This record gives sequence, structure tokens and C-alpha cells, in this order.
Amino acid sequence: MQRISRRALLAGMALGAGAGVSLLGGARALADGPDISAPPLFHSPRLEPFVDELPILPRIDSATVSIDATTTTHSFHRDLAPGPALAYGGLGYLGPVVVARRGRETTIEYRNRVTSHPFAADFDTSLHGLGEHDRTAVPTSMHLHGGVTPPAFDGHPQQISRPGQGYTYRFPNQQDATTMWYHDHAMAVTRLNVYAGLAGLYLLRDEYDTGESGNPLGLPTGAHELDLVLQEKIVNSDGAQSIRSTPIVPQGRWEGGAVGDVGVVNGKIWPEARVDRGLYRMRLLNAASFSIWDLHFSDGMQFWVIGMEGGLMDAPFRTDHVRLSPGERVDILVDFSALEPDSTVELRNTEPAAPQAAQIGAVLMPVFMRFRVGNELGFTGPVPETLRGGTGQPPVVGPIPVPQTVRNVSLSQPSEVRLPPSIMSLNNLTFDSDDIEMPRQGTIEQWNIVNATPDPHPVHLHLVHFRVIGRQAIDTLAMCARQPQGPLGIKWTPDADPFVVESLRGPEPWETGFKDTVICDPNSVTRIVVYFPTADELGFDPDATFPATVDTFDEHASGDHAHARSHHTDHDTQGSELQGYVWHCHILDHEDHDMMLEYRTVQ
Repeated sequence: MQRISRRALLAGMALGAGAGVSLLGGARALADGPDISAPPLFHSPRLEPFVDELPILPRIDSATVSIDATTTTHSFHRDLAPGPALAYGGLGYLGPVVVARRGRETTIEYRNRVTSHPFAADFDTSLHGLGEHDRTAVPTSMHLHGGVTPPAFDGHPQQISRPGQGYTYRFPNQQDATTMWYHDHAMAVTRLNVYAGLAGLYLLRDEYDTGESGNPLGLPTGAHELDLVLQEKIVNSDGAQSIRSTPIVPQGRWEGGAVGDVGVVNGKIWPEARVDRGLYRMRLLNAASFSIWDLHFSDGMQFWVIGMEGGLMDAPFRTDHVRLSPGERVDILVDFSALEPDSTVELRNTEPAAPQAAQIGAVLMPVFMRFRVGNELGFTGPVPETLRGGTGQPPVVGPIPVPQTVRNVSLSQPSEVRLPPSIMSLNNLTFDSDDIEMPRQGTIEQWNIVNATPDPHPVHLHLVHFRVIGRQAIDTLAMCARQPQGPLGIKWTPDADPFVVESLRGPEPWETGFKDTVICDPNSVTRIVVYFPTADELGFDPDATFPATVDTFDEHASGDHAHARSHHTDHDTQGSELQGYVWHCHILDHEDHDMMLEYRTVQ
């Protein structure tokens, strides 16, 4: 019997489903409960919420940081035994928060000390040259998501370190203060490595956003600044994590995206945090593999968005919800001063499961954590009226620049599936294509990202930040009839303009600053404007070649006595040198197969 993936079962829906608005309506109907006629799903055991205290992730404020990737065990809930996991920097799960300073280079001495992988049996050895040896000689590669980073230190997916190997990453930190995160980016196993625990926050400070008491912006600091890494999981009764969501996909085959049924914050399922009666600054990261969330507080409490991926906004925006996709971060202020002591409020989600996941019975995961208000008075400073443009503040974001070039790119799920598993694609190409985008340094481009699938996709561009112009729904069927998608491997970048079915919807209020990841809605075109900086502006050549080499270390030595020697990676590299960056869908399952392409910025 031929084995097929969940996505293969649903292949062709992108072209047969029509406009995205009706699809989302169908997903909401399914979100009320699983479809009993749908294939079965795996589920976590029944667990009591809010019995674990929110873990506070340790912070490291240093110019030089040593971070090892290790095999660990971790308990996600009071009533679960510790299960196998991966972690950075000596933790049991996730990694420490690295605190960096603008203008001070951060050096990370990275080592792969993974002895066994929690998902060794889930490696799909049909992807990108993976083999049986990868289950034990686990490939890893660290990427600083949001970093304006030289290509040699960007964590290229083909520049991998195996156990006993490592790499020295140097991050210039010449950009505005913001919230970034570091995570694994190894070819074809990113979803497995990140889900297992290889992710951590990276906070960049500057002279305005110092993180110290009395900072020029008047923002909360210290205990009133919370770092929240949000994920979704399926866990087994023995405490082990499950990367699979349905038994219809055999173990060891790529699935296309597992929707979790429990919310995890900083490594605990549905934790509770005690908060003072005052203002808090919270940095929220969607570190999930698959789902987009529409986040809000259970009592309808309003809060202020002060920043996104590219740094602070011009002024706080007051809202009662914010939509966050995998890879996106949001910086918010929350005021608990009006709540009574011992009262509680939950951080919840109202976004239904993505349409294709809903088709097999997935429903929304509704809650992440609970806050319990204490008796102590907290930070009593006011919410700033502005964050940029004033005295002691960074310059304003400014208007969206006028593009010099317009570039169409596409997201699709090719209906001509040659062999299982099915595939997700950018421009109808696979990662090994050399038909890549090559924008010129010093130019402003408008990218029209045409999503011809019934699911939303968060698209991330390495190196650069961009501005969101807006979105428009399109008639995908008519577009594909007039501009048909050829066989996989033939570039397909349709012009969606003749097929838009609504006027332009501008960016959400929290999307008006600089971003590095954007939600591309189903059957729609998302328009962004990107400036590709020059080598002189960056202080490094973004088009420089760099060796596909890592260092091998003596496992019996440590610190200054560790011996390193150059080692060429053997993981699907093309020659001895690499060049450029990548852009991809940040649904990690899609990135792995095969919604990721290289791009170069040329002179």
C-alpha cells in the first residue's frame, strides 16, 4: 500500500477551494468541534491548567556567550514525567535569553553536543539527502531571526554542525533595539529541532531602550519585564512530545504541520504567573511550528502594542487583540493596576485551525496561561505617549518609501505531486533551484507575495526588514486559468493584479513599523516594500561567499583547552562555498519541504 502524507490527501485544494474568505468561514464552523467523519488525531492527556508556575528564562548579558545544543529531559506539566527534549545553554528546554547591546558585537561560541534526538524516528530520510545517519549524527545550524547579520553568520541551512562540531557566530548588533530570537535552521530538520526545544530569545538594547530603571522611554524594567515564548504541543501520557498529529501519516514521513492541543509558555503547559498591580512590558514570541494565533485577554482588557520585529513603533497603539504568526514577535504593555488582588485573567487565542488542518478535525487551541494579581503595587509610570521622534527617543519610522522595482513571488502547493510526501513551494520551485531572486543593493522593491493556497503562510526574509502596504483577496481559480502553474521546477510568479476581488486593506495597526515576517492570507496577495542595503551601509558584504565549513572540537576538552579543526559539512552542500540568504515560510514544516529558497543581494 502506498504511504501518503496528510498534505497529499488534501493536495489540489488550493486550486479548488475558491477565495480565502469562504474558506476561513468553513474553518470557523469546524472549530466548534472535530468532524467525526475526519481522520483521527492524536491528543494530549487531560491535564489540569494553571498548576505550574511560569518559568522565568535566565538572561545572559555578555559580549561573549557559550551555547551548547544538548540532549535533555524536561517535564512540561506537574502531572507529566520528564520526557526527552533538546535545549540550548545548559537548560532543560529552550535556551537562555541573550541580552545584546547596540554597537557591541555579540560572539556566540556554539557547540552541537546532541547525543540523541527525541524525534529520531520521525526523520523523513526522503528529504534533501537526509539519511539514516542523520538520526544519530544530528545536523544543527543556529540562525538569529531578525538579525542584520553577515551571510557567514546567518545560520545558512546548509552550513550545519553535527555532534562534536560547532561554529563561532558574530552578530554586529548595529540595528535598533528590538526582540529577536535564535533557533535551529538545519536543512529538512528545522521543524524537529525547534519543536524539540532549540529556540531562545535575543534582546537587543540601545541608548533609548536600555532595559534599566529610569530609561529614556519610561518603560517597565526588571521584574516588570516578562519574556514569553509561546508554543503549541501534543504531549503523550508518558511526558514525551509528539511531532505527529494524525496516524494517517506514518511515522518517519513529513506531515506538513501538526496543530497542538495544549498551550506552552516558556516550556510549561498552561502556567500561571503572579503579577503586581501595575504596568508590565511583555515580549511575546510565536515559536510554534504551525499555527497563527489571535491573542487577547479573557476579560477583554485592552493593552498597548509598542513594537514588532523591527523595533519600536512611533507611538503605542491601544487594542484588545493582536494576531501573531510563527516567527513574529510583539512587544506590549499590560496594566494590571485596575484588577483586584487575587483576581485572574487568561491569555487566550481565538484563531481557528488553518483550513486544511480543520478539514481533518483540528480545532483552535484556546488558552496559553493565566495571570494572578497580587497585593503589591507594581510599576506605576504612565504609558508613553510617543516612542520615537521626541527627546531621548529614536527617529520616527517614517512613511513607506516609493519602490523602484516591483517583484511578484508565489506560494503554492503544487497539485502535480510526483511522489509522496506532497510538497509546499515558493515560485513552484524546490530549494535546490538556482532560479533565485537577485535584488540589487541600494534599491527599494515592492514584493507582491501571491498566496495561491487555502492556508495562511507567514513569510520571513533573512537580512532585511520591510514595511507592509496591505493585502487583497484574489480569484485564485481565474488567475490560475489565465496564468497556469506548470510542472514543479518551472518558475511560476503570476501577476495577481487583474484578479483582485477587493480594494487594498492596509496593514493592521501593529504592522505599521518595521517587520521581518508577514502573514500572507489564503488566496490573496500581500504587498510589502523592502530596502536592500548596500555593503557600505551594512559594514559587510551581503553577497560575500563563505565556506560551508564548521569546526570539530575535542569532546574531552572544554573552555580554552578545546581543540578545533575545520570540517566541511556533508549535508547537501553545493561545492565548498555558500552565498546569500534565504526567504521562506515560517511554518517550519513547510520550510523543511520545500517552501524555502535562496536569494542574493547583488551590486
